[in-house]
Amino acid sequence: MGYSKGCHTTFHHRYHIVWAPKYRFKVLHGEVRLRVREIILQVCAEMGVTIINGALSRDHVHMFVEIPPHVSVSDFVRRAKGRSSRKIQQEFEHIRKRYWGQRFWGRGYFSTTSGNITDDVIMNYLDRHTKRKASATPPDPTGVSRLVIQAVRRAQSLSRLSMVVV
Repeated sequence: MGYSKGCHTTFHHRYHIVWAPKYRFKVLHGEVRLRVREIILQVCAEMGVTIINGALSRDHVHMFVEIPPHVSVSDFVRRAKGRSSRKIQQEFEHIRKRYWGQRFWGRGYFSTTSGNITDDVIMNYLDRHTKRKASATPPDPTGVSRLVIQAVRRAQSLSRLSMVVV
């Protein structure tokens, strides 16, 4: 699980993406399923997207992909859904009749990121970093950092009190 590299970038952007055919019809089987898979592989190759894992169920598509920083998730999904919808409806007449409105896929999609660390790890790191920095450095002449830390601690204590009261 290493990092990928571009000309001037090093990245690790992994996404779990899911989308489904319109009305959640179970049409992704047989030749249609193979053709959808082939079209998505072509789009990934063109955009530089790496498929880490994926599954084509009868009524939805699951993909775990690594997308380079210059490609947005929405652009990738738009191109994969758009091209596959157009080609599937051109090549399979029974699909074209069933989806008469020229829309094979449902409107939206699900996307979530994946990473090596969790929110708790980040919060612990930041807490340790601010404590170490506060004790190691002399007071800031502007007092900005001290005020920010005090405001954050005050907000945390207020949220704890509200949880106790409620």
